[in-house]
Amino acid sequence: MNRQRGHRRRLPHHFGVALAAGVVVAGCASSDAGTANIPTAPATMPAPAAAALPPGPAELLPGMPAPLSPTDVYAANRELSPSVADHRELVYVPNSLSNTVSVIDPNIFQVIDTFPAGGLEPQHVVPSYDLQTLFVTNDLPLGSGSLLPIDPRTGKPGQPFPVRDPYNMYYTPDGRFALVVAEADKSLDFYDPQTWQEMHSLPVPDCAGIDHMDFTADGRFGLASCEFIGRMLVFDVAERRVVKMIDLPGGRSGKPQDVKLSPDGTTFFVADMVADGVYTIDAHTFDNTGFVPTGKGTHGLYVTRDSQQMLITNRHEGSISVWDFAANGLVHKWFVPGGGSPDMGNISADGRIFWASGRHHSEVYAIDVVNWNLLARIPVGKGPHGLTIWPQPGRYSTGHTGVMR
Repeated sequence: MNRQRGHRRRLPHHFGVALAAGVVVAGCASSDAGTANIPTAPATMPAPAAAALPPGPAELLPGMPAPLSPTDVYAANRELSPSVADHRELVYVPNSLSNTVSVIDPNIFQVIDTFPAGGLEPQHVVPSYDLQTLFVTNDLPLGSGSLLPIDPRTGKPGQPFPVRDPYNMYYTPDGRFALVVAEADKSLDFYDPQTWQEMHSLPVPDCAGIDHMDFTADGRFGLASCEFIGRMLVFDVAERRVVKMIDLPGGRSGKPQDVKLSPDGTTFFVADMVADGVYTIDAHTFDNTGFVPTGKGTHGLYVTRDSQQMLITNRHEGSISVWDFAANGLVHKWFVPGGGSPDMGNISADGRIFWASGRHHSEVYAIDVVNWNLLARIPVGKGPHGLTIWPQPGRYSTGHTGVMR
């Protein structure tokens, strides 16, 4: 995140993601000057004592769709839902310092539209739980804010409407609430996603800079990062209450960012920009279990479409690290040729291209993660942040830039 206030192809309708064997990047070699192979041994975590499986349907958050696989919470992320068949494939880029949204056609790697964000300091473009709307989160001015809906069928914006301090936004895994991350107000606000009436507010005064989150495999608990105080917050989704605060080993100077659950549901990964790596947290006990250095300014976490690996953006050094779940360690590192600041983004539906905002360079990167080549460096507005490419495979969205299940 790191707020910057005042000083942040149309797919065929029958398309199903069938990843080629070459998509797996573990140990891949490349002649690209920006590529570096990373030995696994120095950056691995102890293997879990037991491969705990996600809970059965009786233990799930009521109303949450059951996982398609008992060993992979992302098993649905191989194929596009029929409900997005008429959506245009476009990349949406919120430019936080320009108060605009750039729209990129990924087939030609060019900006084809730019429109006002509908508010000040747009931060993220968030797919709705039902996949039918994209929302630009505008969190200024302080004490107010707005959401700008975008029709994914046309790529055009609607009318913004007021929502208090939506720095980020998620959805509870049952789809019952839109969960507005009111960072400045230190609050998690539960909204009716149809009427946009605020139904509940959960104050989190001990979580300064509440930011990113993910949910346990059963959907019952959320783990959120507290960027300005080096902590993590655990909350009960159904009861809407704080369960636990976790102090990270880096202390109060840490800056935890993105949070991602492992495919097997056993481990949360937490990126930390100051620690320059990822912490691991047991998804059942919420105990800190380790740390893996990845690179300066560790920020975003993205599980590949085949659930085998995770891309980790290191914003301050312009690199991307690759974690392999089977190897239980880092297997690859790639630097943006000529430098850059990869921040937030997402992976194309076919799993081949990683789209990332260049936060400090007013550009977007299209990166071939099969051959590890930079396909395009696309100029956009100032301070590009939480971009998304849409549509993405999956049955429903839990928010952010497209965390699909």
